[in-house]
Amino acid sequence: MTPLPGLGTQQDFITASGHRVGVITYRDGRLELIVSAGEDPDKVAASVGLTGEETSALANLLGAPQLVSQLTKQQREVTGITTWQLPVAAGSPYDGRSLGETEMRTRTSVSIVAVVRGGTAHPSPGPDFEFAGGDLVVVVGTADGLRAAGEVLDKG
Repeated sequence: MTPLPGLGTQQDFITASGHRVGVITYRDGRLELIVSAGEDPDKVAASVGLTGEETSALANLLGAPQLVSQLTKQQREVTGITTWQLPVAAGSPYDGRSLGETEMRTRTSVSIVAVVRGGTAHPSPGPDFEFAGGDLVVVVGTADGLRAAGEVLDKG
């Protein structure tokens, strides 16, 4: 993080292609996505101001695939624990119902770590989170537990 006196802060990284991609967080809360040449961070080639809602949308677009990828990598490192993505089909007994109503952990010993809806990740959803047809539920547990979780979401 680089302080920008009187303005806010800038966080950035250099891509493999040599571009510097960063975010300026202004003291008033505004955010700006910037792209510049790696060798001259002051020469901005592109700049886009983002609202809070747009920032969340971009974070979700970038974060959903990374979340699933990270979970997949971590599952390889723990013997006996697996990560699956289970669909909530339209018409599922839980389409339109809350996560808490599944009693998933009690019934199957698996944990729901995220729900991906329309490309947007909802990490660590709470018991009030409502499922919708088309959701992908990211669950972690044993193979037997994951099979049971699939049955719960499919048949109730």
